[in-house]
Amino acid sequence: MKNYKYMLFTIALFFGLVSCESIEETKIIKLAHGLDETHPVHKAMVFMGKELEKKSNGTLNIHVYPNQQLGSERQCLELLQIGSLGMTKVSAAVMENFSPNMKVFGLPYLFKNRAQTFRVLDGPIGKELLDGGTKYWLKGLGYYDAGSRSFYTVKEPVEEPDDLKGLKIRVMESVTAMNMIKSMGGAPTPISSGELYTALQQGVVDGAENNPPTFYLTREYEVCKYFSLDEHTTIPDVLIMSTHLWESLNEEEQGWVQEAADASVQYQRTLWAKAEEEALTAVEKAGVTISRPDKAPFMEKVTSVYESYKDNHEVYSLIRRIQETD
Repeated sequence: MKNYKYMLFTIALFFGLVSCESIEETKIIKLAHGLDETHPVHKAMVFMGKELEKKSNGTLNIHVYPNQQLGSERQCLELLQIGSLGMTKVSAAVMENFSPNMKVFGLPYLFKNRAQTFRVLDGPIGKELLDGGTKYWLKGLGYYDAGSRSFYTVKEPVEEPDDLKGLKIRVMESVTAMNMIKSMGGAPTPISSGELYTALQQGVVDGAENNPPTFYLTREYEVCKYFSLDEHTTIPDVLIMSTHLWESLNEEEQGWVQEAADASVQYQRTLWAKAEEEALTAVEKAGVTISRPDKAPFMEKVTSVYESYKDNHEVYSLIRRIQETD
């Protein structure tokens, strides 16, 4: 791992990657992510940059690098850890590999509804989990809405858990996600998002799971003609800054960054709600069969995933606290 981190640092130096550059009186923060420029998350980041520029009177700017220009989500997190990148956005499922308690968000059917999800994320539990990344040099700033993840497949729809038997389903690099697919009878296959379209096209995997806007914007609907809205997980995206950069800012600058991040979170959630509706309409028009299977059989199958955390008192306590949040 040390050699790998050193390699990343060498690459960063070679390409001139630094987390923040000073040009005269302006500090430019580099923010990288893996999504398309039409995605609500990217638009929210551009909005955040404008807000930060206004609040700082032009002394702090954000340059956004989309489409995995600077690496995958995992690679961006590692660049943050060594101080070679300023900010990024990753799924909480990827973040769990760096801040273990984030794995709680990957548990299937954890939240009651969207309103309760936001109360948890914006409340003490959400802040506690954001702060948990600090000791790993990752400063959590807030949560973007990533909707609920559902199955989409190439040949047959997933109407019940048994339909997953024998299917290779692409998942993120998350132990929790892999355990969930196994509990339902499928074969979890971690593949980076940038390689998924080709993997589906070539039959490397039989399907995947994600939210409607991502399914639409990645054009994976061109290969997968069945979208089953079982909504098994609601995993937020996490906006993160390198602690190396955060600690280099003065108190006033830190306040501006947090305020701009908070404003972008609310803006993104508004964009997301609209994007979900538009995505479902668009993929259905393109010939995708959308179904809404009964969730009860899926919920029954994943009880073993919860049982596996009974000995992990910290995570099990988080589960109970989330479930008890009104």
